[in-house]
Amino acid sequence: MLLAGVDFAGSSHTVARSLIGVTLLVDGVGGRIVETEAYDRDDPASHTFAGPTARNAVMFGTPAHAYVYRSYGIHWCLNFVCREAGHGAGVLIRALEPTMGIDRMQLRRGLDDPRLLCSGPGRLGQALAIDHGFNGLPLDVPPFLLLAAPTDRPAAEVSEGPRIGISKAIDTPWRFGEAGSRFLSKPFNAGNTPARARDA
Repeated sequence: MLLAGVDFAGSSHTVARSLIGVTLLVDGVGGRIVETEAYDRDDPASHTFAGPTARNAVMFGTPAHAYVYRSYGIHWCLNFVCREAGHGAGVLIRALEPTMGIDRMQLRRGLDDPRLLCSGPGRLGQALAIDHGFNGLPLDVPPFLLLAAPTDRPAAEVSEGPRIGISKAIDTPWRFGEAGSRFLSKPFNAGNTPARARDA
């Protein structure tokens, strides 16, 4: 499924890279995606590695849907399902550069600094008022709106590196981010390389 210039039927790492620069709005609030992480069925760090469960069922469904889970019993995290139905792959949305509804995000987060509103999946979930009610919703209809990166300016340079906060497959370079963005959850190391599109 093609949405905002991104083919959600593609591999998780290809979708994760392609989402950098796409604008994500939830009920009109959000901004440019500047950081993502890819997860796949064959990936020991993925929720789907052990097979379908009640919790991860959405991940085995149709691509271009939201998969929402609670991290450490506190933070709601937003993911986008990709690949073919039944495979079990997705992309964690790790950080946004806020552009729309900043005042609402500031109220929800209880702080003013735009840099800290969506710089991490838990912060992003709170800023966009994500909860489990969004789990399984399609991304091509409200409350979601995805807008393709503008074509009238050069595409952002994308860095890649190991994912954050996991204990398995820690060296897999499936974290992607806009190079030099001050809205990332964590800077990329100097040794991280520019991301390249890979085959599925």
